[in-house]
Amino acid sequence: AAPPAGAVLPIGSALLAPIQHVASVTTPVTLVGLLLSGGLAARLGGAPMVRGALRVGFWGARAMVPPHAIGSLFNLQL
Repeated sequence: AAPPAGAVLPIGSALLAPIQHVASVTTPVTLVGLLLSGGLAARLGGAPMVRGALRVGFWGARAMVPPHAIGSLFNLQL
């Protein structure tokens, strides 16, 4: 249930954003969602919320860089 729940925010933002701004809206919305889910997971696990939020946000952002770089390399935009 967690992956589909985590996909709601990015997919919703992609569907609601104007077509010419999908990437520029979906990227920050996704990062905010990652920060919130990381903070929540840390809180539920008894760890510091900020540390958990930053950890998930950092690695999530890092995971988004290669697809963006490859798309830019081939001049692709989805």
